[in-house]
Amino acid sequence: MNLVLFTEDESTRPLPRTDPRYHHVLRVLGRKVGDTFDAGLLNGPRGKARLVAVDDHALSLAFAWEAPPPPLPGLILLVGLPRPQTARDILRDATTLGATAIHFVRTARSDPNYAASSLWHSGEWQRHLIIGAEQAFDTRVPAVTWTHPLDEALAALPAHRARYALDLYEAPHSLGHALRTHPTGDTVVALGPERGWDSEDRRHLRAAGFSLVHLGARVLRTETAVVAALAVLRAAALAAEDAP
Repeated sequence: MNLVLFTEDESTRPLPRTDPRYHHVLRVLGRKVGDTFDAGLLNGPRGKARLVAVDDHALSLAFAWEAPPPPLPGLILLVGLPRPQTARDILRDATTLGATAIHFVRTARSDPNYAASSLWHSGEWQRHLIIGAEQAFDTRVPAVTWTHPLDEALAALPAHRARYALDLYEAPHSLGHALRTHPTGDTVVALGPERGWDSEDRRHLRAAGFSLVHLGARVLRTETAVVAALAVLRAAALAAEDAP
């Protein structure tokens, strides 16, 4: 991890030996009493943690926080509910790439049994967000939902955002072409489940103002398509910032 994240509550008490971060600080980072390392407050500022004391049961840390980071550009991800292992990859990598919300939605071709996975009901999903944020040297994690059908999720989306749905079969243009044609900004990008959108899903998407776009002729795994689409959007946003 490039940054060690803590919640507000964790920052006020010793870090117990049973916490994996105890061993990360001592063994991976090799820190000794008096040393510092990069730390962050979940959804808050970054800064430095100083190792104050060590015993067999816990670490004592002191924190010095910097100013909170600037807000991320709004980037909302809608994904047809995938199998749990795929969802783990998406949670981690979409967080690393700066998604501000991830909504896993029920579609005609998604398996509703995936929503019963222990990934969701044990709270494990939160750990993957934190891993993704730590990799990005950021403190912010996206909001996540996994219980809504597609039509309800579409109705709840914020207004005034560019809306793109990846579709290999009916999209007339690539995502890159669409971004060259229209300015980048707050964006929603939707991806179907492993078996793709059906005609009813496409009807809902078009009615909600989504443009169908593709990432080329190659058939990608859902988790690969998420990373590719977010990378294209981030590259377009950075290019717009650098433009004279």
